[in-house]
Amino acid sequence: MPAAAPAKPKTERRSRTEPLPPYNVVLLDDNDHSYDYVVLMLKEVFGHPPEKGFELAKEVDANGRVIVLTTNLEVAELKRDQVHAFGPDPLIPRCRGSMSAVVEPASG
Repeated sequence: MPAAAPAKPKTERRSRTEPLPPYNVVLLDDNDHSYDYVVLMLKEVFGHPPEKGFELAKEVDANGRVIVLTTNLEVAELKRDQVHAFGPDPLIPRCRGSMSAVVEPASG
């Protein structure tokens, strides 16, 4: 029986995938939601601790908008939809629904 030829090492080909472009989830200000609501929503939807949520709530109040997450498009759209589904603020009787958020391409 002839000796087996030595096995050639396999060369592994890795396909280069481009990273997904980043998108921002931007929370928009309104006068129908309390800071407590915003802090709670940011904690439950994005996992932001209360201190970070309060800082973001102050920024959206002052500037009319604030970036709350930068991620890929699929996750950004999911998080935007979760903001829209969070429901009204029970602390403000005139509040009829959730806050608004938009998804925008991240610059840079």
